[in-house]
Amino acid sequence: MKVSFQIKLFISLVLFFSGLFVLLGVYYYKDVGRQLYQEMSARAKIQAEEIAIIPSLRQSVADKDIRAIAQFMHKVVAHSDASFIVIGDDKGLHLFHSVHSDVVGKTLIGGDNADVLKGKSTTTIRKGGLGISLRSKAPIFDDVGHVVGIVSVGYLTSYLDRITLGKVINIFLAAVLLLMALFVFSWFFTRSIKKQIFSLEPREIGLLVRQQKAMMESIYEGVIAIDSELRIEVINQAARKLLALSQPTRALRGQTIAEVIAPVPFFAREVMLENDTHDEMCRFNQLTVIASRVRIMLENKLQGWVITFRDRNEIDSLSAQLSQVKRYVDNLRIMRHEQLNRMATLSGLLHMERYDDAIRYIQAQSEHAQELLDFISSHFSSPTLCGLLLGKAARAREKGVELAFDPSCRMDRPSSTLGEAELISIIGNLLDNAIEATQRAELPHEPVEVLILQHEHELIIEVADRGVGIEPEIHEHIFERGITTKRHGDHGIGLYLIASYVAHVGGSIEVSANEPRGTIFSLFIPETGNVLRPVPTLEDQNYAT
Repeated sequence: MKVSFQIKLFISLVLFFSGLFVLLGVYYYKDVGRQLYQEMSARAKIQAEEIAIIPSLRQSVADKDIRAIAQFMHKVVAHSDASFIVIGDDKGLHLFHSVHSDVVGKTLIGGDNADVLKGKSTTTIRKGGLGISLRSKAPIFDDVGHVVGIVSVGYLTSYLDRITLGKVINIFLAAVLLLMALFVFSWFFTRSIKKQIFSLEPREIGLLVRQQKAMMESIYEGVIAIDSELRIEVINQAARKLLALSQPTRALRGQTIAEVIAPVPFFAREVMLENDTHDEMCRFNQLTVIASRVRIMLENKLQGWVITFRDRNEIDSLSAQLSQVKRYVDNLRIMRHEQLNRMATLSGLLHMERYDDAIRYIQAQSEHAQELLDFISSHFSSPTLCGLLLGKAARAREKGVELAFDPSCRMDRPSSTLGEAELISIIGNLLDNAIEATQRAELPHEPVEVLILQHEHELIIEVADRGVGIEPEIHEHIFERGITTKRHGDHGIGLYLIASYVAHVGGSIEVSANEPRGTIFSLFIPETGNVLRPVPTLEDQNYAT
């Protein structure tokens, strides 16, 4: 039958402390006995020596006046706790015995009188007429210093053992009460331990720990668990690798998060207590990451937080690949759709035998497409940006909206602060928002005006539409995650990403009304290459609204 951990721990505690009490009891019994024998030896010696120096007794012993000795010693015995007091002469014969008066004149028993008759006091354990006893003997001297007798004061060992046993019994009763209290304490203690470990057995806890360790090390993302005092509890290998930490996990455990990652607003205590966050872009040491933070609650009490993060460059690479594929698909779909429309128009003209109109239609379409292609390719050096703008222009035409590029548009070199993927994301999201806002406005749809101008120290991106504008209730929150001006689909991330990218390089965004209707988004991105460190939060930017 399997015994639960609680019962095992309870039995172990009881057996351990019971054994400890037994050992302490044996030690105490022996120690009390030893101390009692020492105490009684000293008491017997003092009594013997004090009796031996009484003048009247000395004279009576020298004269061997048995009657005088007996009268005097009966008074002494009445005030003594000794088991017996014996007076002997210099020949080793009894002159007085406090218990057996019939031994007077007989030889002292024990064989320990030789040293006493030589003038020395002794303390011995010997068997006498009453049994084994602890006795102390002192010599009685006459006026000239000769030994004339012996005083023997003794305590029977049986009497000493009774005293020792009485003390031990009292201690034993206290120990029993203490042991009972220990039983109660052990039971509640084991119940508390069982509750804290969620009624799991040690082997189950060990298995969970091994599983947790394996899971943590198998997670590709960096994971850090911190307690309520911001001390690291768990950090996996991916986190140490991303943060370039050389210390082992054991050395990092217990350190504050500020000792491992340079202080950033993401780890500000007041920010962490306010709310959790998901997919927030920030900078950990020298690495730009996408991080999430979730609090750990146990029985409605904050236990700490779990932080997960990924290298933003890897996410950007994957995002760029997906965006590129999506653009290719969208462009092919748009081109196919436009081509079908053109072919249908051309087919109709030919069926009506309006050949001159068909030729003019072909020339017009070719000239418009070539003009847009020539403008974009001559003003922008990035093939990726050119492809984006051509695709967005075609998509806008499909939706009945025209893109009007400012003649001063020019970008001859890559941005020194923004990556190409970030630039494409910013321009693409701005154009998508402007096209959709224009499409939702009343007919006729006016063109969306686009300005992309690169100066020596600044890149300006401006998109102006004559659409429906921004609703007043969300005007102050349009850069927050999940806030959108669109009515259908999964939105609310575009402007948030734009603001994050611009904030990361220390740029600014201005949002203004495009009278009589519509909105103008103006982005000013520094081209000095001085990216802000640490990364500012969106709240730190000065957005003009």
